[in-house]
Amino acid sequence: MTRAHKIELWSALLVAILVAAGLLLLRWQKQKTISIQGAVLIQDVDPRRQQPIAGVTVSAGKLSVADVKTDSSGYFVLHLLKPIRRGNAIVLDFHHSQYHPLTVHEFVGNKLYIEHMLPLSAKVVSSNQPQTKITNVRIRYTINSLTELNVGSAAKTFEIENKGGTPCQGLRVCSPDGRWKATIGGVTLDAGAGNQFRNVRAFCIAGPCPFTRIDSNRTSQGGQILTVSARDWSDTATFLLEAEVFRPMISQMEHFSYPVTFGDGLSFTLPASAESVSIEAELDGQPIIFPLGPALNLSWASCDAGGNSERGRIYRCTPKPGYDFQ
Repeated sequence: MTRAHKIELWSALLVAILVAAGLLLLRWQKQKTISIQGAVLIQDVDPRRQQPIAGVTVSAGKLSVADVKTDSSGYFVLHLLKPIRRGNAIVLDFHHSQYHPLTVHEFVGNKLYIEHMLPLSAKVVSSNQPQTKITNVRIRYTINSLTELNVGSAAKTFEIENKGGTPCQGLRVCSPDGRWKATIGGVTLDAGAGNQFRNVRAFCIAGPCPFTRIDSNRTSQGGQILTVSARDWSDTATFLLEAEVFRPMISQMEHFSYPVTFGDGLSFTLPASAESVSIEAELDGQPIIFPLGPALNLSWASCDAGGNSERGRIYRCTPKPGYDFQ
């Protein structure tokens, strides 16, 4: 084999290696990042007390893209680095300040990872610490609703002057069948700023009414302006226009909801449109109202909320040390 043949052989081999490496790199880049999902709950033999835990830090060490935290429903999604494939061993760590750390040895697979964490012993109150009893808890909130107040009515007559029996003969305004000359007239009413017309009625009340017609009945400016147009193809006729006047108003309706207590936790749901949420309760028999603002700060409980704009929101509260739901 000549030196030239050897160079060609090594060149071809180098090209083949580079092509294979490029294909492997392209395939690796096209592979989707694997993610695992699950939920973290309180450890308890009673399923009704296995409440979701929010704010749990979930990590897979160097195998995850980044640590994540559970949401208000205890849900988490952990994205793994690309070299990790299904079937690989993985170690999941769960941390929360109010629960014992949890380490789980798992395998990456097509499954839901449901884990349970045990509350710290610090949640058990010492006998020397007084317990404040929380009783008669209820939730108060308001919902804005649109109501209409009838503030009066409007009535007005108008005439349309015309001479009956005159052939139309191509005039611009004629009877519906095109035979007789007609006249169009009407009237406009103003309900006043912020008001709207409802239940509009317009009729001919005097004159040759069988030979008249209400052509249009329309409102503008959000119902504040009412315009009625009529047609007369006989002698002069008189019309009556009547309507009711309403004022749309936004009113706040007060509602109450009673939460459900399982173990240490208290849960309740509210409509998405709920506003001015507050918790009414008795602390050692003393009735107190606690406004529940966006931060969900309470002196006697830790709360979190989740949900969406369609189905509403769910709230979960657990008492702080020294307090107890009764």
